[in-house]
Amino acid sequence: MQRPAPRTLALAVTALAFHVDTLLYYLLVPLLPRYARELHLDPMKVGILFGSYAVALLAATLPLAVLVDRIGRRRPMLWGLAGLGAATLVFAVSRDYWLLVAARALQGMAGAATWLPGMALLADHFPAEERGRAMGTAFAAANLGILVGPPLSGFLDQHMGPAAPFLVGAAMVAVDAAGRAFLLPETEAVRGPRLPFRQLLALPVVRLFAGAMVLGSALWALLESTLPLDMDRRLGLSATAIGLCFAAAALAHTFTSPLMGRLSDRIGRARVLRMGLVLVALLLPLPALLPKSWMVMAAMLALGSAASFLMSPCSPAVADQVERLGSQSFASAFSILNLAYSVGMMAGPIVGGALVQGLGVPGALGVASLGFGAYLAATRGVSV
Repeated sequence: MQRPAPRTLALAVTALAFHVDTLLYYLLVPLLPRYARELHLDPMKVGILFGSYAVALLAATLPLAVLVDRIGRRRPMLWGLAGLGAATLVFAVSRDYWLLVAARALQGMAGAATWLPGMALLADHFPAEERGRAMGTAFAAANLGILVGPPLSGFLDQHMGPAAPFLVGAAMVAVDAAGRAFLLPETEAVRGPRLPFRQLLALPVVRLFAGAMVLGSALWALLESTLPLDMDRRLGLSATAIGLCFAAAALAHTFTSPLMGRLSDRIGRARVLRMGLVLVALLLPLPALLPKSWMVMAAMLALGSAASFLMSPCSPAVADQVERLGSQSFASAFSILNLAYSVGMMAGPIVGGALVQGLGVPGALGVASLGFGAYLAATRGVSV
């Protein structure tokens, strides 16, 4: 049997790695109430447990980016896999709070060692005219982890106990290990000049799409932090119905990410970004204004699709710029997008909370929509 082409293997391994990493991240979400009860955790300790992933991810991003661009993609991905497996097993067998915090932090570092070399691997193997579709496909695989992780974890916890989700997760890590160890294409160390972060940040296109990534992640964080209470108070939706609204948005984002990536390959990254900014500016206030639950769900579907317009062009656009400079410092460039994503996740709830307190939910989303529209000015003169 003929071995698949290296770029096919690169996409398959990266998509699987992103899916497993995201799924394992979300396994913890339905279990937080159980941990809070059994370990007598106050809200601050719960926040530390959940947030230690993001802190470790941020701390590991820049050093790992330099390492990935220096020694290649394969070894960091294997190291990340080892960390992911160890963290998953600790969650399966331990109930010591600080050990769980350490495992969650290790999971965050493993996430950085998965996403940075994985994205760089795709940039290595796919030319600019196919890069958006490939990266969008990998993002779609990650989004499936968001859809599958929480319900799978809740089901296994209810019927088999709190260790079961992580034992199943460990089995998925084993499958991921087979892919990374045996199918991951061997890649050489980076050829061409290595681009320092200062030089990358000096590129207008990198700054533009880093800002777009901030907006894209802030969009999700804003919706997640403001809409559930509004849906409960204004429409009387149950927790299940609220969850279905957000699942609809995630599902739309999952299926449209590869399509918007491919569209950006064909008509340009900046044009797709502009379309996304216009769509979000028009759609964002609707979930807080529409009077029926089915209308709100339709608006969430539309917003999930609009998010793909915003976020799918970002990684290929940055990779294109690095390639134009004759470099393969893709991991360093993607680390800037990782940091931008984290900034958006942190800023969305804070800004949203302040706006809701002063203006109410409809007013807050209306002001936020104006911000997305205003960012259109930053895209003037950009033709990538």
